Amino acid sequence: MNALQSTYQNSLTLLTDFYEITMAYAFWKNNMHEQQAVFNLFFRNNPFGGGFTIAAGLEYAIDFLDRFRFSQSDIEYLQKQTGNDSRPLFDKEFLNYLRNLEFECDIEGVPEGTVVFPNEPLLRVKGPILQCQLIESALLNILNFQTLIATKSARINLAAKGDPVMEFGLRRAQGIDGSISAARAAFIGGCDGTSNVLAAKKLGIPALGTHAHSWVQAFEDEKKAFDAFAHALPNNTIFLVDTYDTPAGIDHAIETTKKAEAEGHQINGIRLDSGDLAYFSQLARKKLNEAGLSHLKIVASNDLDEHLIASLKQQDAAIDSWGIGTKLVTAFEQPALGGVYKLSAIQTKNGEWQDRIKLSEQSVKVNIPGIQQVKRFYRDGVMAGDMIFDQRKDLSGAVKMIDPADPTRSKTLDKTKLECKDLLVPVFRSGKSVYRKEPISELQQRTSAQLSLLDKTIKRFVNPHIYPVGIEESLYHKRLNLIVKYKQQSHK
Repeated sequence: MNALQSTYQNSLTLLTDFYEITMAYAFWKNNMHEQQAVFNLFFRNNPFGGGFTIAAGLEYAIDFLDRFRFSQSDIEYLQKQTGNDSRPLFDKEFLNYLRNLEFECDIEGVPEGTVVFPNEPLLRVKGPILQCQLIESALLNILNFQTLIATKSARINLAAKGDPVMEFGLRRAQGIDGSISAARAAFIGGCDGTSNVLAAKKLGIPALGTHAHSWVQAFEDEKKAFDAFAHALPNNTIFLVDTYDTPAGIDHAIETTKKAEAEGHQINGIRLDSGDLAYFSQLARKKLNEAGLSHLKIVASNDLDEHLIASLKQQDAAIDSWGIGTKLVTAFEQPALGGVYKLSAIQTKNGEWQDRIKLSEQSVKVNIPGIQQVKRFYRDGVMAGDMIFDQRKDLSGAVKMIDPADPTRSKTLDKTKLECKDLLVPVFRSGKSVYRKEPISELQQRTSAQLSLLDKTIKRFVNPHIYPVGIEESLYHKRLNLIVKYKQQSHK
């Protein structure tokens, strides 16, 4: 079996950090493995210095959890692990336990394409602590990356202001799975399609592209190259015009287009991939219009991102669609979302839930305790604020939320006067998926719809307004009391 088959066709249960396995073993050795616990997966800061984030990756997480079981080869691998005394690290009884393990957690998640903000759980996992722990790394791997790319895509599409955007990043993506996951997340964020044919096939999204400079270089001159390409693909032709000299390339594209259209064919347009895109696009539009080819589209590529697109728009660049590669699929200026997965409650032997908190010298790293849910409030059809609360709390009537970073900032919201909804919805019950998987087109539509409900000041790229997210008042004070309690304990 080759490397690709062995990685992607077998069990992915060992897609975890080794310390998750050793902790699982320690839980088992201490007879804590079945103790019920609650974990939350969340992030602490919006990426790219922005004002919002787009949730993505839930379907991949569901697929991973649906197949969560230790294969015989997984067990055999773990049998070979040894400690510093060269003796087997894990008891045979523990490995037998893993061999027969069946996933049984309850999971709530935020639907993909939802606008989310720091400290809000994207997933809430409840179940035996051993199982909750084992799935941590894979869930973070899946949701961190796709959420990051979906957010980048949404920002790029906002900058494009309705122009088509194509994901062109396969050759620069972080590996095979990275390219497919990036294509998926980019589409959720708003892209029209991808150059990655395998991703297009697997995801059911449009495969898009033009031709490379090598096509032109393969011919004696540029004009012959364009004629040959138009002859081969008269119904899917975009000429890349900057191989040698861009103005001359535009002229050659016009000549070939006139010949092809005289024969009844429809040429799509031209692509610019270098140089001053504002200047050359304006030149190209002038030449095309003068030639009676105003219907041809001008596509731009060349290391673009939302900031460059916004700049080109301000310069009145005559660009109709955009091909985005490296800076989209690699999330160029921010390599990771920084999502984390923290224990927030644990059940005692008598069935009582005890809240848990993780302290830090950095206040931003102090997590929120409890069994969390997020309620989103709307005023006049626009998102007005999100409240993180403990689902055991009755939120009838007016409720106050407090900014976790600044206790002087608070906001009172009344669910009897405002429309509201809970963001976390059931995904797994007792280890069985209960979530209706949605067509990827619906996820893309959700992103667009959600962004339309967000004030434009939050969507700007420079110094965005901060969307109000707070902790429900009683949960805020519970968190504060736990901070004091554990700090006092640590100094005894």
